[in-house]
Amino acid sequence: MSLLSLINPPGWSVCSALCILIVLLPEAQADDLNTTTQRNGGGSQCGEYTNQVMRDGMCRLVATLPQLDEQKCPDMFRCTDEVSYWLHENEERKQQIVALKETISELQEELRNHRHRIRVLELQSEGKNHLNNSLEQRFHELEHHYAEATTLLHLQGTLILDLQNQLHNVTLLVDKVKRSPGCSVNIVRPSPLMSAQEALHPEIQHVRNCPIDCASIHYNGVRRSGLYTVVPSMAGMPVEVYCDMDTDGGGWTVIQRRADGSLSFDRNWRDYRDGFGDLHSEFWLGNNHIHDLSTQGDYSLRIDLEDWSNNHKHALYQSFSVEDEEHQYRLHVSGFSGTVQDSFSWYHDKQGFSTPDSGNICAEISHGGWWYNQCFYANLNGVYYRGGHYTPKGQGPLGPDGIVWYSWRDSDYYSLRKVSMMIRPRSFRTRVSP
Repeated sequence: MSLLSLINPPGWSVCSALCILIVLLPEAQADDLNTTTQRNGGGSQCGEYTNQVMRDGMCRLVATLPQLDEQKCPDMFRCTDEVSYWLHENEERKQQIVALKETISELQEELRNHRHRIRVLELQSEGKNHLNNSLEQRFHELEHHYAEATTLLHLQGTLILDLQNQLHNVTLLVDKVKRSPGCSVNIVRPSPLMSAQEALHPEIQHVRNCPIDCASIHYNGVRRSGLYTVVPSMAGMPVEVYCDMDTDGGGWTVIQRRADGSLSFDRNWRDYRDGFGDLHSEFWLGNNHIHDLSTQGDYSLRIDLEDWSNNHKHALYQSFSVEDEEHQYRLHVSGFSGTVQDSFSWYHDKQGFSTPDSGNICAEISHGGWWYNQCFYANLNGVYYRGGHYTPKGQGPLGPDGIVWYSWRDSDYYSLRKVSMMIRPRSFRTRVSP
């Protein structure tokens, strides 16, 4: 075997052509630059060869040829076709390798994308599993709450039914108290066991377990304003009254109210004696009833006033009572306090009651019944004038005829919008247990 080495041969030769072809080929990657590529020839004449691209762009070709029978080396250039074939195969494989690398790179990128999507799906699956677990836990909690709510609802239904029954019973009881006091009224004769006051009236009816006023009803546990039936102890006869259970602790028996001018107070003596009007609206309770209520104990009087600008004031009198008809329902009122100056007690105390038909000139000009003096500084039963200010109808010597509280405006010619009078025992305490 002989070795033929060709390194940069001069002149135009097959090697030069091959080398030129090799130089014109795309450069291999850096890691292939100094690598010797071994190619084995397929024929028995050409043996084996190796080729290598140098840094200067030239090629180095080393061929090992088989020895011929004549003990001579064969002509190397006869193998150029085979060398060219393998060089061409080498170039195709290089291109295939590059294509494979690109494909591998794409596949790797796609694999990374798939892994990313798989991770996202895994996270979503974990989130769904967590959500499912949370929903399942929440569902169990809701089932537990529903069971509790059902139990509570059943309990509430039982309580509501019980309260409805109690309310029905209380309603029946209140209605019974209002319409039928349910107390005993008996005629009795004088006895040593009677009090001194009862002994002075041997003909009176003796009353037991009856509310004598709105304060008694309040003490019995009723806290709602409205109409109730009371039996004054000295009269022994039931009377329907309006109870104010809201103002200043409640327990007030209302004896007069002006609210909207729907009722005329220009009435005669009999009307004022027996009472007139609607207890829900405007009314005068009646002097007989006022006498019976105010003389069965020590009573206070409260007067509430309101003008046409929605200003509210009140007057409170610690002592109030009215005598009987024989004494013209003479007024006794004293002990003033309140948020308005007094225009009532200092001028009208100790005065008898008068009406337009009783011969009193003040009552005639004022068109109402009242405890007139000469004539009044307060007149709550006068003519109702809408708007407040009004002009006198005449120049009579006794003045105006409206609903007057002189100290409110220092004017007789201003008529108030709303007034009410109510009484309760002086000893009343709002926190007394029933």
